[in-house]
Amino acid sequence: MRLRASEQLPAQLARPLLPVYAILGDEPLLVLEAADAVRVAARKQGFAEREVYEPGRSFDWSELAHAGASLSLFGGRKIVELRLPSGKPSAQVSDAVVRWCEQPSPEALLLLTMPRPEGGGWWEAPWFLALNKVGVIVEVQPVPRSALPAWLSQRLNRQKQSASPEALEYLAERVEGNLLAAHQELQKLALLAPEGQLSVDVVRDAVADVARFDTFAAAEALASGESARYIRILDGLRGEGEATTHLLFTISNVLFVLAYGGYANKPTQMIVDKAKRYPPKALAKAIDRAAEIDRTIKGVRVGEPWEEFAKLGLELHAAASAPAPPGHR
Repeated sequence: MRLRASEQLPAQLARPLLPVYAILGDEPLLVLEAADAVRVAARKQGFAEREVYEPGRSFDWSELAHAGASLSLFGGRKIVELRLPSGKPSAQVSDAVVRWCEQPSPEALLLLTMPRPEGGGWWEAPWFLALNKVGVIVEVQPVPRSALPAWLSQRLNRQKQSASPEALEYLAERVEGNLLAAHQELQKLALLAPEGQLSVDVVRDAVADVARFDTFAAAEALASGESARYIRILDGLRGEGEATTHLLFTISNVLFVLAYGGYANKPTQMIVDKAKRYPPKALAKAIDRAAEIDRTIKGVRVGEPWEEFAKLGLELHAAASAPAPPGHR
């Protein structure tokens, strides 16, 4: 069973549990909360003990098989947690997961957590098909920037607080890309502020600037035409020491898909799906600018890469807002 949102998990956990639960995603907070929900439900249904495995290179996979076959120390049922560090399971990992799913134990519930799967066709991999056949797969999705104020509002409601759109936007700007920090800031507001409506001043006084930017956030702001946010993210990435080569790779991928279509990985496709419509000439010019940035990074061309990234975005956004020439439809 495949759930594409962690919000769908509680309804499933209210029923008798399946033998395996897999939580896949790159949002630590949402993965942690989904795994916690499974643990709580499992304890209610008699899984009183817990064994945790975080396999490294020298891990003996027979230990996992033994955990599934052996009885609990005190005769009850147990949760066996398998925490994978990579979104690209090795052959050993795949074989171990498939073997577990082929003969699941009624005395042991497998809880697997791992980053978002890498590469193409992972949904057809033997380990994924085995999990999907006997258990529940929760695909944790990132919270897009556009949905962050609503996400924050929902979380505030849980602690009997609310905030104006202005306050929510202010909070979203401060915690963008860092849901763990957002959770901590909301907990801080629960402690420092009363229940009910929170003013912008209260939010501003209580919340620190804990935004964590990544290259996909920059590409999303670029594609969606948010100039101020794009420049702010560039400043954040520069301050965090992000590699310009990594940023260029992400932005170039998005530009090429916007201009020419073709295959896009999941994060890139999510950005493209929300992008503005840009004139082909503007996209071509942006791609040329990206090529110039590449030469600048390599020292072949004189210039400052971060300034060139800013020019790329501002030129692209200006082209999108320019009036169409006479006769153009």
